[in-house]
Amino acid sequence: LFTMTGCTFTSNTAVTAGGGTYIAGTSPMLTDCIFTGNSVNDGDGGGMYNKNNRPTLNDCTFENNTANNDGGGMYNDTNSSPTLDTCTFTDNTATASGGGMYNTGDNAPTIKDCAFTSNNAALYGGGMFNQDSSIPGLTGCAFTSNSADKHGGGIYNIGSSFTLTDCTFTDNSAILRGGGMRNYFSSPVLNTCTFTSNTANYGAGMYNDESDATLNTCTFSGNIADYG
Repeated sequence: LFTMTGCTFTSNTAVTAGGGTYIAGTSPMLTDCIFTGNSVNDGDGGGMYNKNNRPTLNDCTFENNTANNDGGGMYNDTNSSPTLDTCTFTDNTATASGGGMYNTGDNAPTIKDCAFTSNNAALYGGGMFNQDSSIPGLTGCAFTSNSADKHGGGIYNIGSSFTLTDCTFTDNSAILRGGGMRNYFSSPVLNTCTFTSNTANYGAGMYNDESDATLNTCTFSGNIADYG
């Protein structure tokens, strides 16, 4: 176990993974750390790449990081279940999926009071992408002005069933399906979540395909789509 407090990772570059940091097999604690302008030339995790670990991040910032594949801000690989509290993901970019965060491979991130703003993915999941039994738990998170050039402006889920509580989706956009969220072979549970002013061709607030979403006391307002 190691700790980092008040550290800054700026304009670093990796070839295949973890432009800012690559963390495997250990569980550090990071507080008030900043990851900005980091990049991966041909791989995943522009700001941070996690594998087989359980890092804890408090009040950390991921901004303007780029992955020339998946996970512009953060990429969580197999058996990696980070805990994030009051972190921000802003203006991160992925040329494939998961502009802000990409989760894959039997992991269960715990994400509380985090903000995903103006992140972009060229394919799926502008704010966040979840797949392959990744089951993050999100509480009090805000997805605002994220975009995907294809599906899932705020979040894209494939084969992922997880719980969101008190989360907001505002002004997110997808060119094709799911401005706020797209679910594909997934069964998420949403409690007291709000979808406002999201846009897409199909399903501006939410688009469900072969999915069984459960929504409790949720609100959809001012979303705009050609269909749904």
